[in-house]
Amino acid sequence: MPQPTSLKVCGLTSRSCCNPVYNIIDIAAVLISVSALFAYINHRFIGLPTTIGVMVIALLVSLLVTVLDLLGLGDFHSAAQQLLGGIDFNETLLHGMLSFLLFAGALHVNLSDLRDQKWIIISLATVGVCTSTFLVGTAAYYLLAILNCHLPYIYCLLFGALISPTDPIAVMATVKRLGVSKELETTIAGESLFNDGVGVVVFMVLLLLLQHPEQITVSHVALLFAEEAIGGVLFGLVLGALGYYLINSIDNYKVEVLITLALVMGGYGLALYLHTSGPIAVVVAGLITGNVLRQHAMSDQTRQSIDDFWELIDEILNVILFALIGLEVLIIPFDAQWVIAGFILIVVVLAARFISVGMPIRLIGLRAQIAPHLVKILVWGGLRGGISVALALSLPLGEFRDLVLFLTYIIVVFSIIVQGLTLGPLIRKLT
Repeated sequence: MPQPTSLKVCGLTSRSCCNPVYNIIDIAAVLISVSALFAYINHRFIGLPTTIGVMVIALLVSLLVTVLDLLGLGDFHSAAQQLLGGIDFNETLLHGMLSFLLFAGALHVNLSDLRDQKWIIISLATVGVCTSTFLVGTAAYYLLAILNCHLPYIYCLLFGALISPTDPIAVMATVKRLGVSKELETTIAGESLFNDGVGVVVFMVLLLLLQHPEQITVSHVALLFAEEAIGGVLFGLVLGALGYYLINSIDNYKVEVLITLALVMGGYGLALYLHTSGPIAVVVAGLITGNVLRQHAMSDQTRQSIDDFWELIDEILNVILFALIGLEVLIIPFDAQWVIAGFILIVVVLAARFISVGMPIRLIGLRAQIAPHLVKILVWGGLRGGISVALALSLPLGEFRDLVLFLTYIIVVFSIIVQGLTLGPLIRKLT
């Protein structure tokens, strides 16, 4: 299926021309086997939350492989680089795993609770993302100049766009195990499910501005946003209505599970073909399936089967994705000077998150009651993950891309490990 022109910017790869192409079955076999091994080691000996534990082990293994290579003890590093180089992380996540993970996450979000928090979620997913993009991009431009790491302003804005949205995969994996209040869970989950779609649109506009500045006008940006965001919502409603008609007309849990799988895979692919946002469409379809279809079109056996199926898919893909993020360090470009910039930008990103979240919530709080400590929890709970890395990998080849990719990776690792592990204690202390 050909990819739409407006989304080709998110399908660029930097490795396919110089690395061997592996059979997809071979790659899947290696990733699943490695992920299962890491998950077993974590569960048996470490006891961290599964996704975070798997990522930590993957990082440690990557560092061990690098040390062995530096000591001349085997050629594991080159073998690992060749294998990972054959995986298009951008394509694997954005056009593969993402649709399943978003649908599984949206499936258990209560629509009435989401409606109660709609103004907070909408403001964070739009104004919050755009504000953070500008703040992070501008601060990164001046900071990197001071550190003699030259990066054009447009690349700094691209960095701001890809690092500003919270990652729904990382957020949902963390929130589900915390046992927070329903109101807080809905706000965190709702923001993460929708702001990545807006963040991708902002990223696409900036990347088009970099590659084809003559094509970018106000009307072009407005049309692109309408096609992606509004079109994604409308197409998601169509998918939900189709799912309702099909599932309501039969009573066979095996076929009904298969229909939900078709809605996700076929719907996501068709959304991309129609130039609409696949992520937003799948989230809307998941919300309808988890609320309307669950109440009015499914038997008890079907509900249980669909819940079990998508929970298993969610867990498996999350483990594989976090293992892949940890192993990606083997092929991330590295420069000692970039490390300093990366750690400083962690603080910058958190500060920008505080401002971009705090302003709209304070304004909404003038007219409605806001949960105590909501801003603090949203700032520290705004985890970044694989989507940010995938978008960084889609940038044009060159030194600028390498710097953005490294900075992104540093922030993602800090976010998942440090923020992910300390979010629970923070919430318990504040609430």
